[in-house]
Amino acid sequence: MNYYYKVLVGIFSLILAQYSSNSSVVGRQTSGLRVGFYDSTCPSAEDVVRQIVTMQYKMDPTIAAGLLRLHFHDCFVHGCDASILLDVTPTGEPVEKASLANGLTLRGADVIDQAKAVLESRCPATVSCADILTFAAREAVVLSGLRSYRVPSGRRDGTVSRAADVISNVPLPYSTVEQLTALFSEKNLSHSEMVILSGAHSIGGAHCLSFSNRLYNFTPEEPQDTRLDYTLASQLKKTCGPPPPNDDSALGPKVDFDQNSSLTLDTSYYIGLQTGRGLLASDQEMMDDRRASTIIGRMVDNPARWQRKFRKAMAKLGTTGVLVGDEGQVRTTCRFVNSEEFNTVVKLPVGGIL
Repeated sequence: MNYYYKVLVGIFSLILAQYSSNSSVVGRQTSGLRVGFYDSTCPSAEDVVRQIVTMQYKMDPTIAAGLLRLHFHDCFVHGCDASILLDVTPTGEPVEKASLANGLTLRGADVIDQAKAVLESRCPATVSCADILTFAAREAVVLSGLRSYRVPSGRRDGTVSRAADVISNVPLPYSTVEQLTALFSEKNLSHSEMVILSGAHSIGGAHCLSFSNRLYNFTPEEPQDTRLDYTLASQLKKTCGPPPPNDDSALGPKVDFDQNSSLTLDTSYYIGLQTGRGLLASDQEMMDDRRASTIIGRMVDNPARWQRKFRKAMAKLGTTGVLVGDEGQVRTTCRFVNSEEFNTVVKLPVGGIL
């Protein structure tokens, strides 16, 4: 009897270990979400999003970075509830899109609109905007060079969106490592995951206003941030020039975070930090933090490890503060809450979608 008991325990342990391993990588079920949530109600949901994002990417590869940022900024304010997509709410308050941290630099909402229009025609009032945005972020990761990962779904859409909530909840170009760590911790993301997710800056870029303080009048004693590579600083000064009064970041020049592979998610971003070529002060400052710089070194030494950790962290990010069950709503139009007052339907071309 003791022998068979040990055998059964051993088999159970192996099964549990296998399940735990798979769950940690793909997030099979977490926070009330589950992989394959739409299998019976809208089986084509993820395929539609994949096709829409791929089509847009072929026309403009930079949209991948826009979708990642859109997803990130959504999840960090009120959780991953698609509140960042709202154009207006019943309260009439300025929405998240109107925040200085988003403003005219926000990109990708039109891609979500297109996917939503197709899915509403196939599965009315079924697939949430929050899930569409999370699926789209996953496809942006894949199109930028990483392997796919399974995304648990079942998110519901929020009805609250306030510009006033943005600045205090999203990382800013001048945030310190301590501030970033605290901010990520509030979202149940560790210091290590903060460094890993910062690797998203291997694609996309920033407008001059986001880093011009590093080039001009950094301090009275040091007019330029000495941590910034001198050659890069000289190039940036030619591109940007001194910021004029009342500069609009959306109208100024934009510079790639990673000048070597700006369309590929890879560890060259971290190599740039090691050589003083981090564009944002918040990025470069990680090299001054012992824990962060150690993690950066490990990622540079093992790119495959970073890829695995980034995919896992992205899946975890997508579970931040989600609404599930009867919470929130499934908005029929991502730009408006469901109500008689806000019942505008966005009509977009859907040709070419299988």
